[in-house]
Amino acid sequence: MVAPHNLRYFITAAERGSFRRAATALGTQESAVSRCIRDLEDKIGASLFIRSPGGVHLTLAGQRFLRRARHAMEQIEEGAREVRAIGGNASGHLTVGLFSSLASGFLSRLFDAYDDRHPGVHIDFVDASAREHSAAIEHFKTDIAFTIGRLNVGNCEAVQLWTEGLSVALPVAHPLAQKEQLSWADLAGEIFLVRPGGSGSEVRDYISRRLDGFDTRPTIRVQRVGRYSLLGLVAARRGVALVIQSETAISIPGVAYRPIAEERLPFFMIFSARNGNPAARVLISLARKMSRETA
Repeated sequence: MVAPHNLRYFITAAERGSFRRAATALGTQESAVSRCIRDLEDKIGASLFIRSPGGVHLTLAGQRFLRRARHAMEQIEEGAREVRAIGGNASGHLTVGLFSSLASGFLSRLFDAYDDRHPGVHIDFVDASAREHSAAIEHFKTDIAFTIGRLNVGNCEAVQLWTEGLSVALPVAHPLAQKEQLSWADLAGEIFLVRPGGSGSEVRDYISRRLDGFDTRPTIRVQRVGRYSLLGLVAARRGVALVIQSETAISIPGVAYRPIAEERLPFFMIFSARNGNPAARVLISLARKMSRETA
């Protein structure tokens, strides 16, 4: 099968009459153009160009193939335009799995940009564990999920998009609130408040791993409340809670946030390449673009 980029390189070289000028137009190296053309000639079993020090000229086979290649590229571009149009359709719908808050950070910027470009797409957000998200994606119950850490996601794809620091939410009167940043040793023996199920189970496992080996073991208490109510319990001096950097934008009276030194968490986008939802494909492309721009 001939890949679209092979056709693009061939058409540009034919129009420019030179691999060097084609490389300049394509923003790549001349060797890349030459190698791509050679691979294309091997695939179709015919020479497409006559090479000379002054440039390249199409063979008879190359002239005939050029017409076909241009037509094929026109069809590909027309298909891409149709998909983009469908992606912006007012009847579009997405189900998105989350680990972190949308209050600030990468996800806040991502969905602000997506909503600006596709205001008619309805989005349902689901809070669950990464494993639950990946299972839902495999069964097309969820389109895309944004989770912490890369795991075995079966037939799904996982792409790292950004990293965030990790902080602790403390009562303002807590002695540790006097420090600018904390270590895990500081937190050994604390009472950690977590939510049940979903991302709460991952938080429990993370705390246990990080504090394993300390003489004083942490106490982990599951509270059947929402994210904001959990911070309210911290303010009421019931314990402390882990929060990621974007969640520190949540202002709760009586709560202070202190970063854990040298602790950063990778965030991944999980999706299935078999998912044909055009609105999802648009979001995936936008997330990748924004990740490259902020890297």
